[in-house]
Amino acid sequence: MDGPAIITQVTNPKEDEGRAPGAGEKASQCNVSLKKQRNRSILSSFFCCFRDYNVEAPPSSSPSVLPPLVEENGGLQKPPAKYLLPEVTVLDYGKKCVVIDLDETLVHSSFKPISNADFIVPVEIDGTIHQVYVLKRPHVDEFLQRMGQLFECVLFTASLAKYADPVADLLDRWGVFRARLFRESCVFHRGNYVKDLSRLGRELSKVIIVDNSPASYIFHPENAVPVQSWFDDMTDTELLDLIPFFEGLSREDDVYSMLQRLCNR
Repeated sequence: MDGPAIITQVTNPKEDEGRAPGAGEKASQCNVSLKKQRNRSILSSFFCCFRDYNVEAPPSSSPSVLPPLVEENGGLQKPPAKYLLPEVTVLDYGKKCVVIDLDETLVHSSFKPISNADFIVPVEIDGTIHQVYVLKRPHVDEFLQRMGQLFECVLFTASLAKYADPVADLLDRWGVFRARLFRESCVFHRGNYVKDLSRLGRELSKVIIVDNSPASYIFHPENAVPVQSWFDDMTDTELLDLIPFFEGLSREDDVYSMLQRLCNR
C-alpha cells in the first residue's frame, strides 16, 4: 500500500495546477454554505478518493431495520450484523447525532512537508514510517467544543484508522467524539466510499452529516450540511459561521425542515 492510499481526500487545487478536470468534478445537490452559495468543484483525487460523484443512491429504508444489500464491485455487500454505533449513553440521551468528516472538513493532511503543520503524525506503511503533516482548519477547536455540548458527535472518515485515529487523538482534546468510524465502516458503492447513515443505529430524522464531499452522503443528501473543501486558507471562517446554525438545529424536532431551508437558500 502506498502512502497516499491511507488518506481519502480531494486534491489541493494548488498542487494540481495545470491538470484537466477529472470525471468527479460535478456539483452535488444543495452544495451551499451558510455564508453564500458556492459551486463545488472537486478535482480528481491524488489520494485515491472519489472517482465519480454521479452515483445512484439505493432505495431508502426504515431506520428501525438494516438497509438492503448494496452493490459492490459487481457483487453484493452483506449488511453488518449490528449497527455501527453503540447504544446512546445517558449523557447524550435526547441529543441529535452529528457525523463529522475529517479530511478537508476539519483538517488537511499531506505527505509533503508543511512548515506550519499543527501535528506531525508518524504512520507505518509496509514496514516504513512515513510522516504525515496535518493542518487544522481555522476555528476547528471552537467548532468541536460547541458541537460536543449540543450533540452526540461521531467522527466518520473514509481514511484508514492507522492515520485518522492518531490525528483524532491530537485534534479532539475534549473527548467530543463519542465514536470513530473509518474506511471499513463505509460502503464501497460504484467507486466511492459512502457513509451510509442508515447503518448507524440512530433515527435518521435526528442525524446530520457534515462533509466536504457530496459522494460521502449520496445515500442521504437530505441529512447533509455541505462544507467547502479546506486546504490552507487561514482566513477561512466556515466552521465558525456554522456554529449559530447548529445551535438552532439542536432545538428542532427533526433535522429535515431546517436543512431543507438551508438547501433552498
